[in-house]
Amino acid sequence: MKPPKQDILKSRQKSTIYPTQRAIFIMAICVPVALILALLAPQMAGLGIIFVAGLAAILGIDALLAAPMKSIAPDILWPSTLYIDDEIDVQIDVNLPKRNKPRNIQLRIETDGKLELEPNNIKLTPYPGAPVVSDVISVKTRRRGNANVKSLWTRWPGPLGMVYKQTVIYNAKQIPVVPNIKSVSKKAMAFFDRNARLGQKLQDTRGESTEFDSLREFVVGMDRRSIDWKHSARHRDLVAKEYQTERNHNIIFAVDSGRLMCDPIQGVPKIDRALNSAMLLSYIALKTGDRVGLYAFDSKPRAFLKPVSGLPAFAHIQKQAAEIEYAITETNFTFGLTRLKQQLRRRSLVVIFTDFVDTTTAELMLENVSRLTKTHLVMFVTFKDLSLESYMNREIEDVNDVTRAVIANTLNNERTIVLGRLRRMGVQILECDPDNLASELLNRFLALKLKGRL
Repeated sequence: MKPPKQDILKSRQKSTIYPTQRAIFIMAICVPVALILALLAPQMAGLGIIFVAGLAAILGIDALLAAPMKSIAPDILWPSTLYIDDEIDVQIDVNLPKRNKPRNIQLRIETDGKLELEPNNIKLTPYPGAPVVSDVISVKTRRRGNANVKSLWTRWPGPLGMVYKQTVIYNAKQIPVVPNIKSVSKKAMAFFDRNARLGQKLQDTRGESTEFDSLREFVVGMDRRSIDWKHSARHRDLVAKEYQTERNHNIIFAVDSGRLMCDPIQGVPKIDRALNSAMLLSYIALKTGDRVGLYAFDSKPRAFLKPVSGLPAFAHIQKQAAEIEYAITETNFTFGLTRLKQQLRRRSLVVIFTDFVDTTTAELMLENVSRLTKTHLVMFVTFKDLSLESYMNREIEDVNDVTRAVIANTLNNERTIVLGRLRRMGVQILECDPDNLASELLNRFLALKLKGRL
């Protein structure tokens, strides 16, 4: 499936000059006075015309003395890429003219819902003789995709304070917001650098797998089941087998991008938390020699990346994950998981990130997951419903609290029933808090790998 084309937005600029509040206030008082004077004393009408002309001349002079349009050039040092659920400081530099410097400069930045700026309206006061005035704003990312800075408004008053000059840059910038790999790099470095305090050294990855590595003398503490009795009889000493953790496994991340997964949990959409965890496991899996693929579905299949190997492929996986769209439709598990089963030609670990409400909505999901378990190892990843727990643990104060607690307890029991049915199918269940998802997913994957379950 071809990835969707990115929107190409052309920036355009518009410049205007308009009176300040001071000028409007003066005109609102003096012009009616001049009209009343002209009505009461027609011979004084010429003075009113002269006054209005003089006020217009003052506005024109103030506009001429103000800094030229092209001399005020705001420059926002946006990063090339932003990460979901992240907060960074972005610097704003405004170049000033050598002469006719304004007393203050006002900026306003309008963005779409993917970014949140603090502050949004900025007032800068240039220092005497300074060629540039700077400030810092805080940028928070809320959703993935191409974040568009819709407009950048810049205005400054003339020296008399009678007019404003204003420039507006529409479609000022487009910045991709991708899954957060900052946590990936930190946790991956900690994972692969266990002996950083002792120095760098090579490590063999040993495990309880079926891939034979070598024979060694049996020592106390080793598993007695690893003893090779034939070689022990030949050498007249106990010899044990050592196994190496298998590599080149297929790992498929099947991400539900439907309505339930796009709901926020602790301020971040569930799908973004799932993708952040998938990126961490993808990096470590590629680093250890496995193959990683990505699949997204909601009402129908959306994207499929065949399993790839090698650490350079991580950038491609990250790009594909960033292009997964938010959906408002219900998830079609029959269509989505059936298509995934058709795409997989080899036994794989299928990690399904999804969510459900009750047994009714989960019925089709259970049926199609059971088909996957016949040929693949399936891990079912979902979030703990913190809202249900809060209702069940809340102190009862009135009848409404009793009703909420009963409904929450019923829904929680239905979740338990669904997860129990999945366990009986042989599905690996991972239900955890949003903040611990990445570490819990990694620990479960390593445990399965060491036991040779992949």
